[in-house]
Amino acid sequence: MSSVFKALSDPTRRRVLELLRKGPQPAGALADGFDVSKPTMSAHFAVLKEAGLVTTERKGKQVIYHLQMSVLEDALYGFAKTFGWELRDKQAREDGPAGMEANRP
Repeated sequence: MSSVFKALSDPTRRRVLELLRKGPQPAGALADGFDVSKPTMSAHFAVLKEAGLVTTERKGKQVIYHLQMSVLEDALYGFAKTFGWELRDKQAREDGPAGMEANRP
């Protein structure tokens, strides 16, 4: 869970994840949307991959990035449980924080 939140702590990495919500994209296309060097973007991609938030697929010379939403969901669920919040059911997970309630004895 720590590696997920470390990855999410940077606005560039959060933006990469937002872009990947639209579907898999090549590293070059993703990097072109940012005003940073290719090595810097490569480092951001490595952090996201280490956290399990993205997976990669090689197509020729291209590296295609895919969002792993389930990893983010699991981390958020674990974080919520740490503070005594339980999700009622799968629908509550899809509804977001409003679907959570305090776990009171």
